[in-house]
Amino acid sequence: MTLYHFANCLALAYTPYYLTYKYTGLAEYGAFWKVAQAGVMYMLTQLAKMIFLATFISMNEVEEDEADKKFDLIHDFFRATVDIADLVGIYIVMQRVSGKGSVKILVAGLGWAMAELILTRLVFLWVGARGVEFDWRYIQKSLDANISLVYFLTLACLVWTWTRKESNQTSKFSGVLTVLLGLACYKGVIVGACSHYLDLGTWASLAQDGVVSCCLGLLALQIYLAATPNEKYA
Repeated sequence: MTLYHFANCLALAYTPYYLTYKYTGLAEYGAFWKVAQAGVMYMLTQLAKMIFLATFISMNEVEEDEADKKFDLIHDFFRATVDIADLVGIYIVMQRVSGKGSVKILVAGLGWAMAELILTRLVFLWVGARGVEFDWRYIQKSLDANISLVYFLTLACLVWTWTRKESNQTSKFSGVLTVLLGLACYKGVIVGACSHYLDLGTWASLAQDGVVSCCLGLLALQIYLAATPNEKYA
């Protein structure tokens, strides 16, 4: 029964990634190694961020259980500011990918999200979801992985569109694009603050995160479509 629960959580977390790779055209481009390279860039970026945080930002305490972490506006704001390094990493990945803008976005976003899923959730699910007692938090963790996929694809879309802000089509949306990038970078702080001050439960916080990520994704998609009016979509 525990192995069955683990398999369910694993399928819930990983299936959207497989479907994204297979049905968005990346499989036809043979972009597996490009996605893997994006994952390697993710690991290097996280390593640089960890070194920076350990060197310049004092950590009050190391929490072993994520559920026990308390919201700290100043601390979380600094961490989110350091997370802007992800934008640089995603930009470097897209610069190394040849093809249409949609391919660059999918490779960078999917690779970034997949690496995050493997490094931050796989061991958690393997150790926890195979436990004796059923716990909803492993289902929540799997659903959160799907939200992360939407978020990183959105982030990649915004970064790619930002690199084209000098073009005639994109320059019209430069102000909106800047606001969206800011909201995307500090989404975790905003969602965490709302959950803390509104005293939301785990399911409500997860739903809030999903709604915010989907709204950002839809806005980013609209800007992308407006910036690439001549690109063909299959």
